[in-house]
Amino acid sequence: MANRDYSGKVVVVTGGAGGLGQALCRRFAAAGAKVAAVDRNEEAVRAFAAALEAEGFTAIGLACDVTDFASCTAAVEEVVGRFGGVDVLINNAGISHRSYFRETDPAVIRRVMDVNFFGAVHGTKAALPSLLERKGQIVAISSIAGFSPLLERTGYSASKHALHGFFDSLRAEVEDDGVDVMLVCPGFVATGIEASALGGDGGAVKVPRKTVGEEMTPTAMADLIFQSAASRATLCLPTALPRLSWWVSRIFPRFFARMMRRRVAT
Repeated sequence: MANRDYSGKVVVVTGGAGGLGQALCRRFAAAGAKVAAVDRNEEAVRAFAAALEAEGFTAIGLACDVTDFASCTAAVEEVVGRFGGVDVLINNAGISHRSYFRETDPAVIRRVMDVNFFGAVHGTKAALPSLLERKGQIVAISSIAGFSPLLERTGYSASKHALHGFFDSLRAEVEDDGVDVMLVCPGFVATGIEASALGGDGGAVKVPRKTVGEEMTPTAMADLIFQSAASRATLCLPTALPRLSWWVSRIFPRFFARMMRRRVAT
């Protein structure tokens, strides 16, 4: 099957006001796509879209709370009204937390699930009619935590595991209709997500982030994701770390868990 050509296509990116979201908007815009960046931070997302427009790209910035289905529906309707439809939806909006479950208010787990899982469900439901009509593509940004355990991030890992069950099942429903579905499991990306991570009480957490290997820039990661999307991959393990983690966590799960605890424990 031929690679996807994004020239003239309409690409919607949630969490588009910063980090990986901005980088994905720029990468698809550079390929000729019309980009709709959506984000809770209305001021930031509109300023970013205006900057893209000033650089000669076609872009709009829309305020959207992905935890609210009505907000997602309104955003998609505005994109369809401006650009005619949606060809690619990138579910990128996300939040993290950092606390042992025994010290975590269940409301924190619910908040993480609302953003990471239900946010993707809401955006996908809102855009699906257009995606089916235009034989489009859905991309969900997951994590190594989507297929393996991750210390002090039970809610985050649960939300990413849920993405895999949902989008793998959705793919089985829509692939015969011409819609591609890809899950992305990056390693560590310098996006600042940990700077806004929630603590066990729902407040800000001040524990420094520990990474395995070198953090990639959002620009470099966006390029790898773009290449996988263009090739119609169903699972993107963009670098050596997620590829190694994928296999080790399956073949030697207890060994993987021990190594993970040793490397990421506070």
